[in-house]
Amino acid sequence: MRVIVFCHSLVSDWNHGNAHFLRGVCSELLTRGHDVDVFEPADAWSAMHLVAEHGEQALQGFARAYPQLHSRRYDRARLDLDRELAGAELVLVHEWNEHDLVRRIGAHRHANPHYRLLFHDTHHRSVTDPRSMAAYDLRHYDGVLAFGSVIRDLYRRYGWAARAWTWHEAADTRAFKPLAAPRPGGDLVWIGNWGDEERTAELHEYLLSPVRALGLKATVHGVRYPHEARAALRAAGIDYAGWLPNYQVPAVFARYAVTVHVPRRPYVAALPGIPAIRIFEALACGIPLVSAPWDDCEGLFEPGADFLIARNGAEMTRMLRAVLEEPGLALRLSQHGQRTILARHSCAHRVDELLEIHAELAPGRQTREVNA
Repeated sequence: MRVIVFCHSLVSDWNHGNAHFLRGVCSELLTRGHDVDVFEPADAWSAMHLVAEHGEQALQGFARAYPQLHSRRYDRARLDLDRELAGAELVLVHEWNEHDLVRRIGAHRHANPHYRLLFHDTHHRSVTDPRSMAAYDLRHYDGVLAFGSVIRDLYRRYGWAARAWTWHEAADTRAFKPLAAPRPGGDLVWIGNWGDEERTAELHEYLLSPVRALGLKATVHGVRYPHEARAALRAAGIDYAGWLPNYQVPAVFARYAVTVHVPRRPYVAALPGIPAIRIFEALACGIPLVSAPWDDCEGLFEPGADFLIARNGAEMTRMLRAVLEEPGLALRLSQHGQRTILARHSCAHRVDELLEIHAELAPGRQTREVNA
């Protein structure tokens, strides 16, 4: 089957977590013998920021890490959809594409019904910026792949799309797995972006304060850290190490004893049941995880066995101390979390789900709505 993906970027993960999952899905499709073409705009802001900060060698690092993956960088004004979509059987269009491109691809699908067309939503804008999401013209799309049931239900409720399915993110278990560390790096590592003030107070409560209280040797990786954020890290005794290529995350996790998850506020307040892909990746790598509160209302994990959930900063401090001082607890969390990923939450599982949806939508077959 020929699968075509239109995304913001495959080659850059600078402030662009969607690249993580897309790399895993595309790799899995290729392994199964499918033809995969990925298109991204030549002026994608993620790739431009990455090159501006780290040079072209950052993109070369991606090519070495994923020799099987390639993207075709296009000029929007010159994109010939008739040529590029010839022979396509399944087309995925990610929600970070421009509204006009989403509309153009839909119009092309309407005139060329030989392929199935799905919109892929992996962001909280359906709640935080519903006007922008409502402006996407999805009339000629076969449906929406939403990375949480609450977002799937919003598409149905508002009539933004004819059909919608839940399609959670997952870990690429080819890349994300336990590794032997050449040397220890410290007690705690956190990998994430400071961002748009969506979790500043939470980072202070669940990361900075516990690290300072316990006197941990800790490191933070990520981008978009303003001056005041870096100053706060220094005051807590945390090393700030900047951008980390996502394919290097397993090696970094292997050098630390524990990590934490601090969800962004929109997911806690309005979009329960949607874990960050960092949870899937951490558990796949076997590093013990302690999380700030979030509602796993879709039952993806087994809190308390896959990871611990701290209800407040004081509880986070106690749980981190327990994981660091009790090797048996750390081992149980590591093993249980990894088993859960391998059993239910790999990119191979998600490709199975994707192919099932495509089969139901394929021409000549009766379609029915899937409630995954």
